[in-house]
Amino acid sequence: MTRPVEELLFHWPAVVRTASKGWPADFARSIASQSRRRNWRPSPKQRDLMQRMVSELFTNTGEDDFQVIE
Repeated sequence: MTRPVEELLFHWPAVVRTASKGWPADFARSIASQSRRRNWRPSPKQRDLMQRMVSELFTNTGEDDFQVIE
């Protein structure tokens, strides 16, 4: 699913908080900073990476974080 840039940026604060240390965290902070500039648009490569990182927020990691309440 291809999300619009506006939607990617809406979810970006969560990406910044959950990005693993190292390059992913640096990239996430860099995009957060760049996105504040007037008329900024990500490059195609940045957009692809943003797309993947936002998609990972919604991907089930196999861990059950929620208990079913019966």
